[in-house]
Amino acid sequence: MNSSYKDWSSYSFFFSAEYSQEFLKKKYLSIGINDAEKNSFDNCYPFIYYLEHGKIYFEQAGLSPFILKPILLFYGLVHLVKACILTLDPLYPENTSVLAHGVSARKRKKQNYQFFKDEVKFQKNGLYPHLSEVMFHMKQLEGEKATMEELLSLIPELDPLFKRVESKSNFTMVSQIHNELLIPENILDRFHMTDSRFGEFLISKSDMPIKFQGKKEKQLIFRTEGSIFKAYSPFKFNLDENKIVFPLAKTELFHFPELMVHYLLLYNLSMIARYETEWWSELIKTMPNRDYPFIYSFLDCTLKKSPFLIFNYLMEGN
Repeated sequence: MNSSYKDWSSYSFFFSAEYSQEFLKKKYLSIGINDAEKNSFDNCYPFIYYLEHGKIYFEQAGLSPFILKPILLFYGLVHLVKACILTLDPLYPENTSVLAHGVSARKRKKQNYQFFKDEVKFQKNGLYPHLSEVMFHMKQLEGEKATMEELLSLIPELDPLFKRVESKSNFTMVSQIHNELLIPENILDRFHMTDSRFGEFLISKSDMPIKFQGKKEKQLIFRTEGSIFKAYSPFKFNLDENKIVFPLAKTELFHFPELMVHYLLLYNLSMIARYETEWWSELIKTMPNRDYPFIYSFLDCTLKKSPFLIFNYLMEGN
């Protein structure tokens, strides 16, 4: 992760047409885009405006009442994601099929609704499958689902809350010394794997070269080249604690890039805030169960974490 990131001030150099045009040109040349000069000239202002709009939405979310935060944060993230896509797809949006959200929320029952059990379903077309494929080279299958509990458990900063409320931990800390990663040996019990099998599993679930080096003082030592956060990888970064962490549950979403997790959670919460007025209002006013602390903590986290993740994605390789 880019250690130079501080806050929105880190984006300041992008708000220069001269810099952003050169930035886009370099990106396009690196991936073999034809007419890099022309495309970077055409796209530098849309790129800046996506970032500027995203920044404004996030800043206003920080000042707004809780009831509005999911809506502002979701649309802020949408604009930031579009800026990222434009660095890889100079013709975006090439057609109207990529303009939809790309996910859907199920109809809610009026009684006994549980946020943790709620689901979002992936659609064939729209921004979500487009960002998944263009930014992370992952092909999402139409009709696949994710529950809110699964998604929340993939946010490292929520782990203390899971420990307190659910009496479980979702991550273990990872140490990095140069190109070596040290993972606690007891993770093998959680995954029911030998050390060599665990190494093979890591390779299959990420796009980075990684090799098992052996054990030392109850730590598994792996050697890797390049960033462990590049594209998709099971490794996550806890921004609150400034630590690398690794998920302890081998779920279908195990290797999902965290940016996609934030998108899905914010999409569903924004839909609830817009269309489930009664439930949303009662949640805020009565705080009846675990839903409120997790939603509150996630919104507080994504206000800081989403711009951080976007910045690191843009600066990868620069």
